[in-house]
Amino acid sequence: MERTTCCVVGGGPAGMVLGLLLARAGVEVTVLEKHGDFLRDFRGDTVHASTLTLLDELGLGPAFARVPQQLIDKAQIVLDSGPAMIADLRRLPGPHKHIAFVPQWDFLDVLADAGRAEPTFTLRMNTEVTGLRRERGGIAGVQYVDTSTGATGELAADLVVACDGRQSLVRERAGLRTRSFGAPMDVWWFRLPRHDGDPTGVLGRFSTGRAAVLLNRGDYFQVAFLIRKGDDQRLRAAGVDAFRREFGELVPWLADRVDAVGSLDDVKLLDVRLDRLPRWHTDGLLCVGDAAHAMSPIGGVGINLAVQDAVAAARLLAAPLRRGRVRTAELARVQRRRWLPTALTQAVQRAAHTRFLSPTLDGAIPPSTDGRAPAPIRLLQRFPLLQGIPAYLVAIGLQPEHAPTFARRNG
Repeated sequence: MERTTCCVVGGGPAGMVLGLLLARAGVEVTVLEKHGDFLRDFRGDTVHASTLTLLDELGLGPAFARVPQQLIDKAQIVLDSGPAMIADLRRLPGPHKHIAFVPQWDFLDVLADAGRAEPTFTLRMNTEVTGLRRERGGIAGVQYVDTSTGATGELAADLVVACDGRQSLVRERAGLRTRSFGAPMDVWWFRLPRHDGDPTGVLGRFSTGRAAVLLNRGDYFQVAFLIRKGDDQRLRAAGVDAFRREFGELVPWLADRVDAVGSLDDVKLLDVRLDRLPRWHTDGLLCVGDAAHAMSPIGGVGINLAVQDAVAAARLLAAPLRRGRVRTAELARVQRRRWLPTALTQAVQRAAHTRFLSPTLDGAIPPSTDGRAPAPIRLLQRFPLLQGIPAYLVAIGLQPEHAPTFARRNG
């Protein structure tokens, strides 16, 4: 029987940060990743200001700085009534007054390289978890298959941490059920060429019945086209020409480039979910990140919250793991630490769904008494200092976590 102290399921940002921090605490940790590499087309490629500060604390700032990236220091939207700045990250405290858009595989490689430098860290690729081991009524490890050979095996562990995303198999096998808050939209993701002189930063375009967000990725825009929840099949049936026409009407200055979407096969669906586990743990198992709470894409805060979960878990669980016994009460401390910022962030997202996105996609004019932009957006334009508030909520978060002393290194 193979054995480790902590088995982390999922080699995404949360799993890799947790694995690295625990290894620096001297805990034997094994991260299982079902794919053979990190070279996949992620849409969530944001590294927020609080995560950039964490990387500095871990001594990884110089390595991360060598990764190709786009730095974003503002976010604006364009309504039918005109443009409006909604977040100014230049007002943030600390050295990182921006968000970095980085290919996620490069970010994960930085973390993986740092982990491999620790003697108690193991990263196993091509290892897909298929079930859980149970002993004396609790979780005692995982069952897995090697996706490159088909060989199966079991890995015993004092603690299993589910970092395997919003469709977590580990969570499902443990019998943990989420509470869903619903969402009015799904997202179509695609790419369009970006030219010199095009807008920088993050740009949202909202009109009656339609909305899109453009993310500057250097030589192209990563486009999030918002559609009503459940409309994917109907819109695909209408064909690519109808899609090109509708998007061109929403963003006219990109109409001459929309032919870059050769077919709707180039358009990927994100099934938007907003949910949360009432209880993030059971005996021998902890869920963090999307496995514990799927976030709306509003603000792109999902990765940031997942990383902060991982930091809190490492700080609170390193000592119990070194002792070889993690009690359920200690797992509950992680949830108590991270529950409030998660719940408040989701409350803000739910309010944005109800008050703005739902009426926009339903074809209603966003709430306003005089036909202009909604009152909160007008307030941000009148008092630009307030633009630092949404910037802080998105780029740093309600309860940022810092690297524990045992994990800190000089860059």
